Parts: sequence; structure tokens; C-alpha cells
Amino acid sequence: MKLAKAGGAVGMCLGACLGVMGLMLTAVQGADETAIRAAVGRASVYLIEQGQAADGSFSAPNGPAVTALAITALVKTGTPADAPVVKKGIDYLLGFQQADGGIHPPGSFASNYETSIALVALVACNRDGRYDEQIKAARAFVTGLQWDDGEGKGVDDPAYGGAGYGKKNRPDLSNTSFLIEALRSAGTSANDPAIQRALVFVSRTQNLESPHNSLPFASKNPDGGFYYTPAAGGESFAGKTPEGGLRSYGSMTYAGLKSMIFAGLTKDDPRVKAAVEWLAQHYTFTENPGMGDAGLYYYFQTAAKALDTLGEETFADATGVVHVWRSELSDAVIAKQQPDGSWVNTNPRWLESDPNLVTSYALLALASCLPKPPAAR
Repeated sequence: MKLAKAGGAVGMCLGACLGVMGLMLTAVQGADETAIRAAVGRASVYLIEQGQAADGSFSAPNGPAVTALAITALVKTGTPADAPVVKKGIDYLLGFQQADGGIHPPGSFASNYETSIALVALVACNRDGRYDEQIKAARAFVTGLQWDDGEGKGVDDPAYGGAGYGKKNRPDLSNTSFLIEALRSAGTSANDPAIQRALVFVSRTQNLESPHNSLPFASKNPDGGFYYTPAAGGESFAGKTPEGGLRSYGSMTYAGLKSMIFAGLTKDDPRVKAAVEWLAQHYTFTENPGMGDAGLYYYFQTAAKALDTLGEETFADATGVVHVWRSELSDAVIAKQQPDGSWVNTNPRWLESDPNLVTSYALLALASCLPKPPAAR
């Protein structure tokens, strides 16, 4: 009798444990692919039927980068590279390619940003090598824009290795992260000199004193996060600390993390560890930490790419709670989708009142949230 009761108790305990394990396994399996695919389908219809103009562009007054983002987002979420919407968009982009390889309007102040984004789009659509020459030329162009000895900026200069908008005459982390992503997408090695020069700049945008960063900002706010730029006196859109440090914020910290991994740093590198610790302390998809709803969709797509690049299916916050980030991030994005399939930010900063731009950001985030096949994990 006692053995029977004991066996029953063990059985109940085992059943309960298996039930918990089942729930955990279901959670770790990640995002709801059906929900993501449904949201992607609605968004794709919106971009194809309402977003694209007759000339192949998306939001042409905002420059060709929006078209490049839309094309990349569509292709990365399942639209064939030979679909009319994609081919028209690529033809529109290539109409901006200059003799020096840049893909931008003549005299553009955003030539690095526009060309880097277009380069990613071309690579995403280069199914049979059809854009090899254009990719090679664009790659050479953005590498030539990088701040280095050619611009009179030696390795000790805070601008060294970075890329930026020409009108402010200084590089920034956002543009540099686009440069690194574009070069890596085009097959550039992590050990390539251009990538390693960019890593010098990225390391100096981190609030972390190290052999790679002796600038004064880190000591004034040594929290391990990232800010916009250390060049030209330094700037953070999140503002300054009372001590004069540059405040870290979410979108730049994810951009820094992604860039460091693309540049070959491992998870054991102190710079990567410090970035992960900052993100663990500020883990959320309800806002862009440090910026509220400003740049929220840029934050979503940057966070998704960074976490996907980090290569972990879960992310532990500073309290020890383990999050299935693909599920949580995709749920946050899908919850904000409009009835017509688009997304738009009520905060218009950084052009996030443009539904074509924001819908592209949302699709790029969802592309990184899609469950990975076992072989890709």
C-alpha cells in the first residue's frame, strides 16, 4: 500500500515536471510563425498595392533609401526577387547609381546611408549574379567614404573608422553600423581592414573604458551602453549626464552590439559582455530605452537583427528572467499593426510618420523573429 502511494506520488510529481518542461519547451520554440506570416502578408499587400509608386519608388521625397529598405524587407520576408514590385524597385534604385558607384541623388548629404541601404537590397536580390558589378562598385564607394587617413583622420582621432552624414562633417554609430552591415552582407570578411577600422570607431561609441577606448566620455558614464557619436565633441540623442557623460540608449546599444559581432568579436569579449549587460538592465520592447517612442521602429529592427546575430534563442534580463525574445518582439510589433497592414509611429521623429519606412522597419524586425530551422541555430 505504502509503495503504491509512493509510486503514485512519484508519478504525479513526474507528470507535473513533464508538464512544466513541456511548457518551457513550447516557450523556447519561439515566436508564433503563423501570426508572423499573417502580419507579413498584410504588410506586403500594403507596400505592393499602396506603397509603391508607378516609377518603382517608395516615398521618393524621402530619398532612395526608403525604397531600398522596402525592397529588402519584402524579399527577406518571402517576396520573390523576380516579383514585379522588387524588379521595379531595384530599377528605380539603380537609376541613382553614380559613376563612382554611389547610389544616391547627386550632391546628397546622406550618400553613405543611401548607398549602404541600397547595397543590402542589391545583395538580397542578387540571385544569379545579375547585380555583381553594381554591388562591387557600391562596396568600393562606401569604403571610400570611411573616415581614415584619406580624410586626414589618424587612428587617434575620435572620427577614425566611422561613417556619417556629410552635412554635419562627422561620423556616427548609426551610419557606421549600416556600413558594416552592408559590407558584411556583400561578403566582406570580418577581418577586412575597412571592417576593423569601423570597429575602432564603434568601440569608442561605447561607455566602457578599455584598451580600445580612452576617450573621456566613458569615465563620465561607465554603464557599457552606446551613444550616437564620440566625434566632433560627442553627441547622444538621449542627452548628457550631470557629469557631462553621453547617455546610452537602446537603439544605439543594439546597433553597437550587432556591429561588434559582425566585426568578429565573440561573446567573451569585454565589449560584448558590457553591451549585453546594459541591454539586460534595459530589456523591453515597449519603448526605445532612453528615447521613449522616438525611433521605436528603428529600435525594433535593430534589436531583432542584433539578437539574431548574437545567436541565442533566449535573453536573460538583469533580474534573471529568461525571455524568448523572438516571441516577445514579434508580439510587440504585430500588436501595433494598422488595419490596412501598415505600421506608423505617432512620434514623427526620424521620419517615422512615413508608413512605407515604418512598415519596412517592422517587416525587417519580423524577418529576424521568424523561427530558425535547427540547422541554423
